Amino acid sequence: MSSPPEVVKIDQASTPSADATQPYNSAETIGRAARSSDRPIKIIHPPAFSLRTISTGLRTLLQYSDLLYTLSIFRLNVRYKQSALGWAWAAIQPLALMGIYTIVFTRVTRVATGGIPYPIFVFSGLLPWLFFSGSISNAVNGLVLYPNLLTKMYFPREIIPLSYLVASFTDFCIASTILGALMFHYRMPVTWHVLVAIPIVLILAGFSAAISLFFSAIQVRFRDVGLAMPFVLQIWMFTVPVVYSLNAVPERWRSLYLLDPIAGLIEGFRRAVIGGAPPDFKVLGICAAVVAVTLPIGYAFFKSSEATMADVI
Repeated sequence: MSSPPEVVKIDQASTPSADATQPYNSAETIGRAARSSDRPIKIIHPPAFSLRTISTGLRTLLQYSDLLYTLSIFRLNVRYKQSALGWAWAAIQPLALMGIYTIVFTRVTRVATGGIPYPIFVFSGLLPWLFFSGSISNAVNGLVLYPNLLTKMYFPREIIPLSYLVASFTDFCIASTILGALMFHYRMPVTWHVLVAIPIVLILAGFSAAISLFFSAIQVRFRDVGLAMPFVLQIWMFTVPVVYSLNAVPERWRSLYLLDPIAGLIEGFRRAVIGGAPPDFKVLGICAAVVAVTLPIGYAFFKSSEATMADVI
């Protein structure tokens, strides 16, 4: 059995380098101690930006899955605490936005929807968008809102932003029942293509997690991120097909437009659920590829910044 790492106490006065004219070189002294000892010396440092950091972090996150569940329930309870309408707010927000956009884009101006009633057309776009924007806007500020958790106990820090993602997904599921009621009201047929919405939502959740982890880590050092995020999301909403159709985008710009995974995912969700048609699987493949790249990068960046969060928060 290998012996445990040895902690070596070095007396500066007894080292050859410790005279009045030569500075004390701690790295050199530790190196000599390591070579003269049979026991290994482990140097503790922040995790590196690597694949090993990702695998180690995921194993640790799995061990703390119960804490992720507990914090997600806590998010939902706090959000609707002392609220007369309670969980109904998860459906009121998209319904209110649907009513406003319906008035504007049917009375003031017209938007081509391919024969689909505009209320259900815009509601099917609002559902994935609110899931995405709600996850990011809350998760980015999550770490700085609970500094005591970071400074007084250890747990995988990514649990905090991911708990906001789980809470937003719960709101998404509640609001989806309203979409089902609207489809029944407008007699929209339900086809097997609706099953494609499941992988679309999973890809959307992955991209939301990538953005949330990356910017929540930056927010710990630079609070400008949290101040700018609501403004960025407001602009972002009108660059994706939420209130208008993808057909409104000029053909020559459409390929560049669909490089934004949110645009492709919202359009694919709408076509699969209320359009009764298969989504463009080439576009979905591009979205999945973007998430496959951004999610590991965002997670690795978050884990590499985790060790110093308590010091700067």
